[in-house]
Amino acid sequence: MNAWLRENLVCPHHHSELSWQDHVLVCPFQCQYPVVEGVPVMLLDDVAQTMDLAQTSLRQSRSPNADGGLYIDSLGLTDTEKQAILELAKATTSRIDAVVSFLVGATNGNAYAHLIGRLTDYPIPELRMPQAQGQVFLDLGCNWGRWCFAASRRGYRAVGIDPSLGAVMAARRVAQQLGIEATFLVGDARFLPFKPASLDHVFSYSVLQHFSREDVAQALREVGRTLKTGGSSLVQMPTKFGVRCLQHQMRRGFREGANFEVRYWSIPALRDLFSATIGASTFSVDCFFGIGLQFSDMHLMPPGQKIVILMSELLRLSSQLLRPLVWVADSVYVRSVKTESPLGGELTHGQEKISR
Repeated sequence: MNAWLRENLVCPHHHSELSWQDHVLVCPFQCQYPVVEGVPVMLLDDVAQTMDLAQTSLRQSRSPNADGGLYIDSLGLTDTEKQAILELAKATTSRIDAVVSFLVGATNGNAYAHLIGRLTDYPIPELRMPQAQGQVFLDLGCNWGRWCFAASRRGYRAVGIDPSLGAVMAARRVAQQLGIEATFLVGDARFLPFKPASLDHVFSYSVLQHFSREDVAQALREVGRTLKTGGSSLVQMPTKFGVRCLQHQMRRGFREGANFEVRYWSIPALRDLFSATIGASTFSVDCFFGIGLQFSDMHLMPPGQKIVILMSELLRLSSQLLRPLVWVADSVYVRSVKTESPLGGELTHGQEKISR
């Protein structure tokens, strides 16, 4: 197991030290966490999961090397897609990991649907963070690791956590293939298995938008607990008033999201919650006309989609001067800086107000 993990992992339930016992991590209260091929599986089995695949990951972690180490049942894909992965994995000609080829639509958004099963290049995005010198960067909901790879290339010690064992194993394979240093583990953003003040930066993209507002608050409390004082978080969230976001809300009658549906937030509600749980928060535009559009992926897109992405990028650049544009962006970044006591006091479970 990775040396940094050995030093900084704790029980996600009790926040207690862990001991190594025959490929299992054990806390003093006898919580046990399997380690699969060097990957700790730090999920709690006595809490309601945000995704069904977390339970599958727990089951498969007790049966190492399921389907040749692909663990495809924990990917949240259809049976047809799973069979296609198995067939693609048998081929030796493709330089793209079979699992990633079919996860790209789920991780990168609807604009990438045409690439499912046809991916020719890994869409590793541009990370809008400064160059680093080994600071620890945690990606919440890393899936196949694209943001970890972007962070590692910018000098961060990249650590990715995700509830899908299959996705984490794919991230490890791609990291090895690309010669990128990154560490991965299986876990839940709401119950982070890290010591207090062990992280320099926390990042998350297209993940917390699927959580209930209560689960978002719980995850952010964990971010606040594990960040060092002065550390920062950068989290992508969808807004209520972007053009595409409004269209999606209209289609479901402006009801609140359920299960894994996207929840849409107002800027004031985001500012209140992030400031209360982590620290002072500011906003910048991620993109317009959709969620997940990356200018760095222009070469992978058909002509019509290229035009949309170009328009989004031009508006994003304009927002650096015309700050009110952030209010009508479809996707924004919330940057928060950890303070010792956000908003003047230590928060306890359920104390913060969850706004809509």
